[in-house]
Formats: sequence, structure tokens, C-alpha cells
Amino acid sequence: MLAQQSARFPAARTALGIDGAIDLIHDVAADVILNAITGSVGLSATLAALDTPARLALANKESLVVGGALVREKVRPGQLQPVDSEHCAILQALRAGTHDEVRRLIVTASGGPFRGRTRDSLGEVMPADALAHPTWNMGQVITTNSATLVNEGLEVIEAHLLFDIDYDAIDVVVHPQSIVHSMVEFIDGSTIAQASVPDMRLAIALGLDPNRRMQPVTPMLDWTTSSSWTFEPLDNELFPAVELAKQVGKAGATYPAVYNAANEVAVHAFHDRAISFLSIVEIVQRVVEVHDAPGELTLASLADSESWARAEATTLKS
Repeated sequence: MLAQQSARFPAARTALGIDGAIDLIHDVAADVILNAITGSVGLSATLAALDTPARLALANKESLVVGGALVREKVRPGQLQPVDSEHCAILQALRAGTHDEVRRLIVTASGGPFRGRTRDSLGEVMPADALAHPTWNMGQVITTNSATLVNEGLEVIEAHLLFDIDYDAIDVVVHPQSIVHSMVEFIDGSTIAQASVPDMRLAIALGLDPNRRMQPVTPMLDWTTSSSWTFEPLDNELFPAVELAKQVGKAGATYPAVYNAANEVAVHAFHDRAISFLSIVEIVQRVVEVHDAPGELTLASLADSESWARAEATTLKS
């Protein structure tokens, strides 16, 4: 661990590495802990945060997706707040009714840069094409996951774990404008949608303090100007990652961890130009299909399964 003092914030303490993050969680009394670590390596920090009285603002969706039951066993009611625009939107919309009144959750997806393309044309896309997201400015892995729709697959698993809604009652709808961040459909036919400009600051603000709305956080929508919001069904044949995510989510155990780990290897291989864009999800599917999950979900079994998945995906990309 490397700790240092900040000249601007002399009382602040910083640390490097996952061990450093866990030490901070244990050593510093906090009202809110924000986990924005990238990847499933953030799971141990998530579990450590849930052992404290603090509220956990979770931007590290992979730790919940991979940890699954391990995370749900530890979390107290109201302790975990999602810092993800889709799940923040669902959480706001759910205030309109009770759990028993929910018919389905509708997760919106921008569709990425390849919406409307044919499968043949996707075989020729380059890494720079996959990073040209029409709405959001994100890192390499998340932007590529948005292009393959793996990101939405992870979000479906996350929604199931956060809100305890069956996978068959969670749908993904393509909304290119990214204004409606997600919706909740109730049994009486009412659909509650949360709309705001595409900006993560709102989700971050509500993650840090879900009990009050700060002012100002993001620009207001302009209702004096003509605009169109469109919604399209997801093409599951062209983008099979979401249906595959539902399958691994239903299977549970270490399957989501294998899905995520194999995808990370495949994404890096694509950006190294070792595989095609279409091969990303194909490799993930092949790894998931041959995975033999251990009987018990533990940190050790997760680590073993992730290592196996990375090795298997590496073999398949060669």
C-alpha cells in the first residue's frame, strides 16, 4: 500500500491497490463509501464496506454481478445504493408503488455505435469504431461492452440482484437518445420513467445521498424545444449478449463471474486486433457453455472460476 498526504486536502489519505482500499475502509469511519473500482477485483472492497455501518454507493457493478449471493447475504436494507444511471432510474421509479405491484423492469440501452447494422458489417468493425459511442464518454472496456451489449447484460443481472425481480420480468429496450434512463411498469398498466440529460452526476449525487435531491446537479431538460425520443426492441440475434447474461444469471453460482472474466479477456484481444468484434461474445458464450460450476459459492471458488475462464478465453482467442 502507498499512502500519501494531499497538499490541497492535508487531512486526506490516499492509497493504491485493493489492499490499500480495504485498509481505508477498515481504518476510516465514514457515512458513505463509494466503490468505483473497475472490474470484479472490487468485490473484496464491496464486502468489506458492507461490514461497516456506512452506506455503500456502488459504481463497481461487476462486484455485485460476480459476488451475487455473497453480497446479498451481507447487505442491510437501504445500505447499498447503485451509482449507475439505469439502476438509479429504476430506484427512483420504484417509489411509485410496492414490490408486489411491479410487472417488469425496463432497462434502456443506447444501442451503442452499431445500432441498425447487419451482422456481416459487424465482422469488419475496428476497435476505434467500437469506441465511438454516440452518447456516453466511457473507458475502453465499458464502451466496448456497450457496443456488444455485454454492459446491458451485466445491468440485467445487477437489476435482478438489486431489486429482486425475476429475470423474465426484466427487459432491455434500445433508446438512442439516452434521456429515459430506465422504466418500471406496474400491474395496472402505468409505466414510470425517469428522464434527465445523459450525465452521471445525477446518479452519483443520489448514490451519495439518496434521501435528498441536491441543487443543481445536471442541466434541466429543455421542454420549450421540439425533440423526439425513440424506443426500439433489442435485436437479440445480432446482439446475443443480453440473453446470454440472463442465462448465466439464472444459473447463478460462478457463471456470472465466468461471463464477466471471459468478456474482459475477449475485449482486450479485440483491441489488440487478435480477434474480430463478433468473436467477443462468441468466445464468452463458448467459455460459459463448458464451465462446470463448483458446488459452493465462495471467494475461493470465484477466484478459481475467474482464473479458469481467463485461461479458457485466452486459449479460444489464439
